[in-house]
Amino acid sequence: MFFHPMDILIFAAFGLALWAQFKVKSNFNTWSKVQASSGMTGMEVARRILDHNGLHHVPVEPVRGKLSDHYDPLKKAVRLSEQVYYGNSIASISIASHEVGHAIQHKESYGALTLRHKMFPVVNISSGIAPFLLIGGFLLGSFNLIGLGIIFFSAAVAFQLVTLPVEFNASRRAKDFIIAEGIIRNEEERGVNKVLGAAALTYVAAALISLFELLKFIMIFSQGREE
Repeated sequence: MFFHPMDILIFAAFGLALWAQFKVKSNFNTWSKVQASSGMTGMEVARRILDHNGLHHVPVEPVRGKLSDHYDPLKKAVRLSEQVYYGNSIASISIASHEVGHAIQHKESYGALTLRHKMFPVVNISSGIAPFLLIGGFLLGSFNLIGLGIIFFSAAVAFQLVTLPVEFNASRRAKDFIIAEGIIRNEEERGVNKVLGAAALTYVAAALISLFELLKFIMIFSQGREE
């Protein structure tokens, strides 16, 4: 019970997650020092993409914190960290355009994003309950509790899996626009790919960790029921 064969894959996924976090910071630091040939700031790029897509009502706001960039679907606002908002680097343009990608997804009711929004209230509750059910089930030897915990935990895993196409699609939209509009040149695409690719890898690693943990719990549950 203390060690399970799936733990090997879980540890590997944790290693991938740590490496991805390192690459995110490393690539951001590297490409935040490289000024984009267009000279546009993250705010200017975000505003241009939003306006081009008819999202004139969506504000672009600066927020404190490093890599705190996000799109708020409730307020319908793009929020960029100050370094991205005011910066005119490859990193700033890459991140700003990615967050705007989510705003465009929202406007177009992109399927995976819509599903993620609908899942969020349920996942917000189930992800908090699942650990207690699983721990209680193992301590009490109750497979009914473990089974219930697996069901709740499955919702959180499904949410992370749905997040993957949302993030990859936002990055593709971002790259397509800034390339088509000449905001970055061909030789600058490498930097954009590095910044956005590293960020995407963090979501992949998180999904793998959760998926492997879920499979571990299912295997333990199945083996226990057979004994």
